[in-house]
Amino acid sequence: MERLGWGAEFGGLAARLDGAFGADGTFAHDRLRFVDFVDDVEELLEEVARRERGDEEAADGFEEYVLRHYGG
Repeated sequence: MERLGWGAEFGGLAARLDGAFGADGTFAHDRLRFVDFVDDVEELLEEVARRERGDEEAADGFEEYVLRHYGG
């Protein structure tokens, strides 16, 4: 992301999503509900869309898509 010039956009990403994944890379369901994780990611994408395009609608549908395909 840094090479694309988006480093500032994603600087706090790791901190905001800390604890979402275990050491083995699997999602940590015992620490965070998947639906809450997806909502947080959508908010981050909306922030980036707002800054890059001036419109957060570019991220619309992300949460619904992920929950429909991966939420079970």
